[in-house]
Amino acid sequence: MSMGSTLVSDHKTIATGVWHPPHSNREVPARLVDIGGSLIVVSIEEGEEDRRLVWGIRSDIEISPRVGSIPRRIVFGNESLFETRDNDAIDTYLRGRGEGRSGLIHGLEIVRPRLIGFALAVVVLASVIYRYALPALVEVAVLVTPPVVPEMMSAGTLKTLDQVTFGPSKLPEAEQTAIRDDFARIAVNAQGGASRYHLNFRDGGLIGPNAFALPDGNLVLTDQLVALAGSDKEMITAVLGHEIGHVEYKHSLRQLYTAAGVAGLVLLIAGDVGSGVQDILTQGGGLLALSYSRQAEAQADRRSVELMLTAGKDPAALSRFFDLLETKLDDHGKTSMLSTHPGTPERKQAILDYVRELRAKGDQPSG
Repeated sequence: MSMGSTLVSDHKTIATGVWHPPHSNREVPARLVDIGGSLIVVSIEEGEEDRRLVWGIRSDIEISPRVGSIPRRIVFGNESLFETRDNDAIDTYLRGRGEGRSGLIHGLEIVRPRLIGFALAVVVLASVIYRYALPALVEVAVLVTPPVVPEMMSAGTLKTLDQVTFGPSKLPEAEQTAIRDDFARIAVNAQGGASRYHLNFRDGGLIGPNAFALPDGNLVLTDQLVALAGSDKEMITAVLGHEIGHVEYKHSLRQLYTAAGVAGLVLLIAGDVGSGVQDILTQGGGLLALSYSRQAEAQADRRSVELMLTAGKDPAALSRFFDLLETKLDDHGKTSMLSTHPGTPERKQAILDYVRELRAKGDQPSG
């Protein structure tokens, strides 16, 4: 055995762990020893007689701060690394040298009142970001989004729905033409004019009576909604006017960016929680933005009233749609603060109030 090894064996081990040679991920069982203020790593590779020493003056060695149970890393000047899970032993050694202050994060971890305060601060910060910063960032994202993005989103969405949900429309061509003509009369006064909007007829299948707008101005109307409306074609036009409102106000893009922002915020707070939990959190965040907000629905309702009035059609036709939902689909939902949409009775009343307001002013809104 060498003289150096004999000298080391006479000193008490600070901690045991593994040593990584310079520029290598190989792990070598080793122990850490202090001799005269210098840290020494004693590595045992083949046997007790085969020892290698790594010397380091304390001023040239970096010791990572303590963070929970994460192993401590001691980096030597030659870029080799000693790693140990014996955090208490490293803390004892540092205190003996007058360097016993724990890291801020570890201090918060071991003092419960501070940990609670830290958690509350994170919740408050996240709430402020969600309430103020996220909406502002969403608006910026909407403003800088090039037209090609909504077009790509819409094309992909419609293609997927056609493959898994929708079928070709079974409406007679004459009925489709009549609905398109009425739609064109209100679309001409919308932002971008009639050429911006395209009406697509589909058999809704399991979706049933529905109409929705895609971000690029493509609108989808199902046969089942047409059948539900019966002879009241103005009601169908009013519903399409509502969907035009969603396109004008870019509600779909805001949905998408809000969902992405919520998912990012959840991951920022949760950190590396594993892929399974991470998927649940991000998908749960996305669910927060699956439905249009109360404000978005109200905006689209009012825009339908304006477009119908400008085109010389019954501006209250949309309220009849909600009457139909109440009677035929048994939708008697009341407004709730927990609801993402205004309840049907409230929306119907808001539409009638807005119609009276515009007529009292003698307004004829234009696009």
